[in-house]
Amino acid sequence: MNQGLDGIHSTSVGESFTLIGKARRKLSSIKHKIMVLSGKGGVGKTFLSTMLSLELARRSYRVGLFDADIHGSSTSVMLGLQQLRLYADDEGIRPVEGPLGLKVVSMNFMIESLDTPIIWRGPLKSRAIMELFSMINWGDLDYLVIDMPPGTGDEAITIAQVVGDIDGAIVITAPGLMNEAIVSRAIKFTKSSGIPLLGIVENMSYYKCPHTGAIHYPLGRSTGEHLAKKYSSRLLAKIPIDPNIEDALAGGKQFILEYPDSEASKAIAELAATIVSLVEKPTNV
Repeated sequence: MNQGLDGIHSTSVGESFTLIGKARRKLSSIKHKIMVLSGKGGVGKTFLSTMLSLELARRSYRVGLFDADIHGSSTSVMLGLQQLRLYADDEGIRPVEGPLGLKVVSMNFMIESLDTPIIWRGPLKSRAIMELFSMINWGDLDYLVIDMPPGTGDEAITIAQVVGDIDGAIVITAPGLMNEAIVSRAIKFTKSSGIPLLGIVENMSYYKCPHTGAIHYPLGRSTGEHLAKKYSSRLLAKIPIDPNIEDALAGGKQFILEYPDSEASKAIAELAATIVSLVEKPTNV
């Protein structure tokens, strides 16, 4: 059965508790849940969520990726899965299977085409998120990566409430004073929600000339170190600008699989290793 968007309505308090209970039962077989967020769009949050998920899968972990960005979902494009759709059976909604066995759920898998707008108010978005989490049959996973929408509104609050035991959050930023100010809101959201802040990733941090090796900072000065120090956290990684990222997307390829030896791919691999070391129990490291 094709799982569409029909029948989603606002939710009463009682229904919310019921859906949250069902969602947590569906999530109970997942070992670790990681939230990836930012205070604004345009910093490469979905790219890093997707590539981090693929890198974890490349390391033989069982990984799921939930794209919670209802209005600007782009995970399917990052993975070259635009033509696929979600289906449901007796056990619930089956995630789409991506490269390396990555299990993916995205709103783009439920609409007719990528340019179809989803025009919903806050209560409908919250209901949709709760319903999805209560119906998705993830199976046994080592990691679930949750790609959050920009900002700290209804969707972020709902996901924090529904998922509950989130191992930690990764906050994505980019160089520039404006990014620093806005991303600070995302950091404060994790703290106010009781979600451990694993650290900060600075994307598009610099550009390294492939011919001379010279380092350039086209987006301005780094803000990652300052944010990490300000909020007593850690700078997990600096991801460089790489023109091959756009080339991979245009060709329907996955960047870290297509260009594994690039400096950006190596930085993402190191990020994945750091995340594993932070959330795994000492006996499993």
